[in-house]
Amino acid sequence: MSLLKQRITDDMKAAMRAKEVDRLGTIRMLLAAMKQKEVDERVELDDAMVVSIVDKLIKQRKDAAQQYEAAARADLAEKEKAEITVLEAYLPQRLTADEIHAAVKAIVVEMGAAGPGDMGKVMGVVKQRLAGQADMGLVSAAVKAALAG
Repeated sequence: MSLLKQRITDDMKAAMRAKEVDRLGTIRMLLAAMKQKEVDERVELDDAMVVSIVDKLIKQRKDAAQQYEAAARADLAEKEKAEITVLEAYLPQRLTADEIHAAVKAIVVEMGAAGPGDMGKVMGVVKQRLAGQADMGLVSAAVKAALAG
């Protein structure tokens, strides 16, 4: 079992003991998503795969929170934001915007990419190298900027 997966399981047990209902629900949802991936793909999850699942769940929560805010449902938006806070604890330290721009520029130079036509090629490499370390929305913007200028 990966270290991150073990930590999540231990946190679930701690949340049960502490009777933290909201935190427990979020952790159980994460464990269910992890189990679903293991069953669907018949694999044992490593830390990188767990991080990608956490990233996906955070993105879903952010989208839902935006939708709730647009519909004037602050109560539901706050619930989504609370879940994001719990999930973010399982992500590695995130890169700053400057670090993302520097990494993207280095990859663009390394690949010899030029122009918006190479965006897909560059994004494929950037996603591999920065997986779990950066918000892919910021990464995409950095790639566009690097290829435009």
